[in-house]
Amino acid sequence: MKSARAAWRRLEPVHGMIYFVPEGRRRYADLGLNGRAGYFASRSAAFGRASAELIISTFYNFNPDAVRQAVDGVWDATTPQQVLDARYAAAGEALRRAGIHELPGLDEVLDLTRRAAEAACEHAQGRPLFAAHAALPWPEEPVLRLWHAQTLLREFRGDGHVACLLSEGVGGLEALILHAATGEVPVGFLKASRAWPEEQWTGTQERLRERGLLDGDSLSPEGVRLRGHIEDRTDRLALPAYAALGDVGCERLCELASPFGRAVAEAGLLRLG
Repeated sequence: MKSARAAWRRLEPVHGMIYFVPEGRRRYADLGLNGRAGYFASRSAAFGRASAELIISTFYNFNPDAVRQAVDGVWDATTPQQVLDARYAAAGEALRRAGIHELPGLDEVLDLTRRAAEAACEHAQGRPLFAAHAALPWPEEPVLRLWHAQTLLREFRGDGHVACLLSEGVGGLEALILHAATGEVPVGFLKASRAWPEEQWTGTQERLRERGLLDGDSLSPEGVRLRGHIEDRTDRLALPAYAALGDVGCERLCELASPFGRAVAEAGLLRLG
């Protein structure tokens, strides 16, 4: 399980950069989508003309009012296919800017990642965001095939994570605050990107303190235990994808993936804001 999680984490920047790069913002703006509209439309376009309520339910931790405002009129301005095309074009431009296409081992990384992604497709039930992306055609270009494969693995894991949160009675804003309490991501970024009003944030913080999950703004011992439990269960739910590679394949992917994630970071593709 540790090697599977490490394989995902080391290659995750190859997918995750799409939410930060200027290539995405420019291409969405060309379609009339600015700010959050580009993010919500691009990630949900695999559903077709996704409603605000579908996005709220599957993305899980965004302020519903902000989602409704952002996507109002989106599908009058453009089409899901145009948004998907823009997203893939932006991903390819950004990854080539990072030199991903020139890294040794691309073919082997792609083979391993695609095998894991295709294995995940055998376990799509109960994973709506993953299933929508899994129904999209595989791109021809190797760099885009790698991005698509890692996108599938990201959404496969993410849908499982939402299921774990639901089973533990942790709502979207509660999950966000518990994440912020780990210190792994700047609190300011999480507040700005998820757009929850300050009074709702502070009120939910207080309720989490009353539940014994927070000590001040940090996780309490019980909060650490709960977070660890959810992450462990999320890892287990993600295993069907990586089981296709076996321990040897996961360890090989871990070894090969590091330069890819590092190239993305060093090119500044993960810069916040």
